[in-house]
Amino acid sequence: MIGRFSLLPEQASTVAGQVDTLYFFLVALSAFFSVLIAFVLFAFVIRYRRSRARKVVPTGGGFLALELTWTVIPFILVMIIFGWGARVFVTMRTPPDDAMQVYVVGKQWMWKAQHIEGRREINELHVPVGRPVRLLLTSEDVIHSFYVPAFRVKQDAVPGRYTSMWFEADKVGEYHLFCAEFCGTAHARMIGRIVVMEPAEFQNWLSGGSGSGDMLAEGEKLFEQLGCRSCHQAETGSRGPTLAGLFNKQVQLADGRTVVADDTYLREAILNPQAAVVAGYQPIMPTFKGQVSEESLLQLLAYIKSLQGPKAAGADAAAGSGKAHAMLPVHGGQS
Repeated sequence: MIGRFSLLPEQASTVAGQVDTLYFFLVALSAFFSVLIAFVLFAFVIRYRRSRARKVVPTGGGFLALELTWTVIPFILVMIIFGWGARVFVTMRTPPDDAMQVYVVGKQWMWKAQHIEGRREINELHVPVGRPVRLLLTSEDVIHSFYVPAFRVKQDAVPGRYTSMWFEADKVGEYHLFCAEFCGTAHARMIGRIVVMEPAEFQNWLSGGSGSGDMLAEGEKLFEQLGCRSCHQAETGSRGPTLAGLFNKQVQLADGRTVVADDTYLREAILNPQAAVVAGYQPIMPTFKGQVSEESLLQLLAYIKSLQGPKAAGADAAAGSGKAHAMLPVHGGQS
C-alpha cells in the first residue's frame, strides 16, 4: 500500500520498503508530537490566560514523576529511531558476497558503465531482477551523485577516489537515473535509466554486445603494455611483489602502518606509488598518473582483483608480511 502512495516513487528494490517504512514512522512521530504540543500550548493559553481579577497561581513543588516521564519516553523513542535507522543503514551499505560487479564513471554530463564481461553503456544500466548489483563509482571531473529514486539508493561519485553502493531490483521495468549533485551548467540533462530484466533476457543482452574484450582481458592487456609484469613476478628477488591474492589483504608499510589493499589502495598504488612505501621493497615504481584514464584504471583493478594467490600458507604469508609497494588509501570511507 505504501508503494502506491502517489507522493512517492514506485518501490522497486529490496530495501525500498524498509526505507519508506522508517520514513513514515518518523513523519507520523513528528506529526503526533507537533499536534500534541500545539494542543497543550493552546490549552495552557486558555487555562492560564490573564483575567481582570488578578489571581496568584500557586507554585507547587517538584514533579519527579512528570519529569521522569518526559525524559524517559523521548529517550526510548530516540533509541528506537537510532537502532532502526542503523539497521537499515547497515543493510544498505553491506553488499552480499555474490553481488554482480559493475564499474561506473561519472563525467560531465553522462554516466558511463562497464560490466565485467566488457559490455559498455552510457546513461543506461541493464541489470537482472532478483540479483544483487554492486557499483564501484568514481568521477573524471567533479562530484556527481548516482541516484535511483525507485530503489531508494544514492551515492556520490567523487574524483580521485572510489565509492560503492549496491541494490537488488525486485521488479522488471525501467526506472529513472539522476545525478543528484549539481555538477555544472548541463546538470539537469545528466539523466538516464536503469533497465531491470529477467535473468535469461539479461544474459542474452549481455552476450549480444560489441566485440570488445571483457574487463579482465583489457586489464591484462594494459598490465602487459605498461610493463607491470616485469616487476610483479612470483619469484624470489623480484623488484615488486606478486599481486596474486593481494586484494582485500593487509599490507605492512615501511613506517609501521598497516593498511588494507582495497580498491582505493590499488588506485593510489598506480597513480602515486611513492606516497607510502611498503616494508621490504624500494620506492622505484614510476607513477602512471596522466597515462591511464579512469576507465583504464578500473580495467586494471578488475584484472588485479581476479588474480588468485596460493591456497596454502604462501597466501597467508604474503598477506601477513604485507610485501607490496602499493599506497595508503586516500580519504577512507563513504561520501
